[in-house]
Amino acid sequence: MAAVELRGLTKRYGEAAVVDRVSLTIEHGHLVCLLGPSGCGKTTTLRLIAGFVEPSEGEIRVGERLISSPANTVPPERRNMSMIFQSYALWPHMTVAENIVYGLKLRKLDRDTIGKKLDAILATTKLAPLAQRYPGELSGGQQQRVALARALIVEPETLLLDEPLSNLDANLREEMRFEVRRLHDAYRYTTVYVTHDQAEAMTTADLIAVMNAGKIEQAGTPEDIYDRPSSEFVARFIGSSNVIRGVGLAGGRVEFAGVPLRCVGAKVEAGASTPVSIRPHDIAISLRQPGDTDNLVPATVVRQVFLGGSRDYMVESKDGTQLRVVTAAAESIPQGSAVWLGLPPDRCRALTG
Repeated sequence: MAAVELRGLTKRYGEAAVVDRVSLTIEHGHLVCLLGPSGCGKTTTLRLIAGFVEPSEGEIRVGERLISSPANTVPPERRNMSMIFQSYALWPHMTVAENIVYGLKLRKLDRDTIGKKLDAILATTKLAPLAQRYPGELSGGQQQRVALARALIVEPETLLLDEPLSNLDANLREEMRFEVRRLHDAYRYTTVYVTHDQAEAMTTADLIAVMNAGKIEQAGTPEDIYDRPSSEFVARFIGSSNVIRGVGLAGGRVEFAGVPLRCVGAKVEAGASTPVSIRPHDIAISLRQPGDTDNLVPATVVRQVFLGGSRDYMVESKDGTQLRVVTAAAESIPQGSAVWLGLPPDRCRALTG
C-alpha cells in the first residue's frame, strides 16, 4: 500500500472548472475527509481518484504509479480500490455472507481462503449473527456495515467512501461515525471519505480538506481546522464562528467598534479591511467592566435564550455588528443590558478573505 497524491488535479466541463488545480497528499494508512457544501467539487474529486472521470489537467499517483493524467487513465478495475456509494448496492437475493465474499469469488480465490477471510471480517464488523440474513431483513446501519465489510475484504490499496452515512437517521449516523473510525483503525487502509457533515469529518478523519468552489481552502487536522481557520469561508463553515470586520492597524492590531484588538492568525495590513473570527464560547460577557481592558468591547444584549446547560446570547456592538455568545447557564443577563465583551487575543484570528 502507498500514499495517494493529487498534483494540480483539474476537471472542466466546458469553461467551468468543477475541480480546480487541487493538490493533496494522502499518507498511507490515513483517513482523509473531503469536506464542503454541495457543488464544491468533493464528489468529482473522489470520482477522479476512482477512475470514473478523466482529468482535464494534473495527475493522480498511488506511490510511484501514475494512475490518472489527461494522456493516460488506468481503468477503475485495475486501481485496487474499493468504493462505497450513498446507496449501499447490496444484492437483495444474496445473504450477508454472499454479498461480502462476492468480490473474492470474482477474483477466483479458493474456498478455504474465502472462508477464513469471511470469518475474520464478520468478527471485526460484528456481523457474524447476521451472516445468513438477506439485506431486506437488516437495518440501515447493518446494511452499511455489510457494504464496509464487502469493500474491506478484498484488501484494497485505497478505500473510497462517498457520503456513506447520508441515508441513515440522525442517531444511527452518529453511531456509525465511530464504527467507520473503528474499522479504519483495525485495517489502516488509505481512505478518502467525502462528506458535507462536519461532525462526521471531525469524528473520523486524520486530516480534513475543506473544499470550496473546486479548490481546497484549507487542509489540516480536525483541531487545526476548528481552532485555526485560515479563511473566512472555513471559519464560517466549520462549527459556529462569529466573523467580524475591522480595519488593520499598525502593529498587527485590528480596529473593531472603536477598539484595537490584538489578534493571531493571518498577517494584518494597516488600513486594510480585515475579517476576524472568534467562537461564541470563547467570548466572556460581563455586566461590570473587568480590570483588564485589553480586547474589551462594549455591547448591548439583544436576545438571550436558556438552553438548559447553557445560555445563548445575541449581543450588538456600537457599530451595529451582532455577535453570538454562549455561556454557562448559571448567570442570566437580561435583554437590553449594557455589557462588556472580553475577546481573548489568542482566540481572535485574523483571516484571509
